[in-house]
Amino acid sequence: MFLHICCAPCSIYPLKQLRDEGISIHGYFYNPNIHPYTEFQKRLKTLEHYAKITLLPLTIDDDYELEGFLRSALEYGKDRCLFCYRIRLEKAFQKAVETSANAVTTTLLYSKYQRHDAIKTICMDLSDQYGIDFLYRDFRIGWKEGIEESTKLNMYRQNYCGCIFSERERFIRK
Repeated sequence: MFLHICCAPCSIYPLKQLRDEGISIHGYFYNPNIHPYTEFQKRLKTLEHYAKITLLPLTIDDDYELEGFLRSALEYGKDRCLFCYRIRLEKAFQKAVETSANAVTTTLLYSKYQRHDAIKTICMDLSDQYGIDFLYRDFRIGWKEGIEESTKLNMYRQNYCGCIFSERERFIRK
């Protein structure tokens, strides 16, 4: 199973759940949406550490395509999240095909703050397009468990989704 990972805290419950089902997991980090770059580095470093302690094989795509991401996200306006999901998930499906994985899923399905139905629809479309299975799980049921475990591990937890727009929104809401 190829698991697209947005961040280490969001990977805790999905990784546990899938392993409990007997599924072998290979993690994949591709998140050019995370801004600023220092935030990107914190999330990547936290995931690398977690992958080591959980013995999770991990592929890292650390392309930081700031200008391209921002330009395209702006074109989508309020639907920028759909663009963001698609570019990251499409890259995960491409890598899964390259590595002969049997299926793909994503930690984006763990967050209660993401557009769950949109993620599911995008993954189903990509599954058809790339000819590789999409394993759907509603990982949100493990939200509390994942947070508790990340706290026990003293894991860095971000307070916004990742893009500069979501970072701005966290302050506007206050």
